[in-house]
Amino acid sequence: MTSYPKGLDCRQRDADGEIRQKRNDTLVRTLRQTYGPNFAPDYRSDTKLGTVLRKEHVASLDQLRKRY
Repeated sequence: MTSYPKGLDCRQRDADGEIRQKRNDTLVRTLRQTYGPNFAPDYRSDTKLGTVLRKEHVASLDQLRKRY
């Protein structure tokens, strides 16, 4: 398996150099490990990222992070 350089927030880059996006099934508890315990405070830790994005009416994790 080839290892690619790390990008922003220690995210892995794809072979073409683009930073991988978090999957919609990533749990809020996992994101709190990276972004701190106050990330998405109105949501349970077992809530999926896709659910939070829909309810907050944002298209990406980056947009969501800017809110918190």
